[in-house]
Amino acid sequence: MIPKHVEFILSAEAKHMKIEKSNITMTEFILLGFSDVPRLKWILFGILFFIYLTILMCNSIIILVTRTDPALQTPMYFFLSNFSFVEICYVTVTMPKMLVDLCSQKGNISLLNCALQMWFFLLFASSECLLLTVMAYDRYVAICKPLLYALMMNHRVCVQLVAVCWVTVIPIVTGQTYQIFSLPFCGSNKINHFFCDIPPILRLACGDTFVNNLAIFLASAVFTMVPFLLITVSYGKIIFSILKLSSTGGRSKAFSTCSSHLIVVVLFYGTCAITYIQPNTNTSDRIGKVLSLFYTVLIPLWNPIIYTLRNKEISAALRKLPQKLLQLQNFL
Repeated sequence: MIPKHVEFILSAEAKHMKIEKSNITMTEFILLGFSDVPRLKWILFGILFFIYLTILMCNSIIILVTRTDPALQTPMYFFLSNFSFVEICYVTVTMPKMLVDLCSQKGNISLLNCALQMWFFLLFASSECLLLTVMAYDRYVAICKPLLYALMMNHRVCVQLVAVCWVTVIPIVTGQTYQIFSLPFCGSNKINHFFCDIPPILRLACGDTFVNNLAIFLASAVFTMVPFLLITVSYGKIIFSILKLSSTGGRSKAFSTCSSHLIVVVLFYGTCAITYIQPNTNTSDRIGKVLSLFYTVLIPLWNPIIYTLRNKEISAALRKLPQKLLQLQNFL
């Protein structure tokens, strides 16, 4: 039987060690990713690698045809080419690291690299939200104010709108990332995710995260709720204008030009909203990981497919692309 004074000393030392441990800030994290299914790692690697190459190829082709085909030199396709470029950057932030971790089954990432990954992910995701809003505004002007379209959406205005989408997000994303990684991280350094996303990172912080959660809510309102409301208002006016058209062919053409963008908006905002309003539980970690696969992998895969299959102009440009490449090769 341990004497009481010895038990007291041991208890005090244990508490002291616990306090010291809690004051140690992490310098490295471990992304758990899909380590809970090691037998499926090569199958997952093959599927994700194929998806990544498909996203890169499809979006690169969209950029190529929208920049080279004379019939696609319009504001709508200018915004679409920029959207495809953002999609390429967006998936490249997470997928190469995810593929490497699947092979190595380690998932180690330094604090700095984790912060950089979060910064770039938030930058491209926020820019994508704003670009979707700009694309909705372009469709609104084209359908509701066709006589003023050439004046309101000239090339200079289009460039300025795209620049605003990039410049606006940089200070907010930088401030948010700095605020999150200024918190002390102690205890477990295992992130139950496949990239450095905000919710799983905040769960590892041992400081007060109230201000961070408030900042996340405000940033989400600025970059998701406000753009979504603007898109909803734009499409409300578009649908109202389309219904007033007397020609059935005119209605069909107007709906076809808007439907692709509307599908992308619903898929992207739907999965993002579900992910960030989940309760803070272990179950939601697993659900959040699956939902994150949707808006980081599957939706970027569907986007170029949706735009190409449902767009007659791009389909026609794609059919002419091999002939143009052959002519270019013969010329060189």
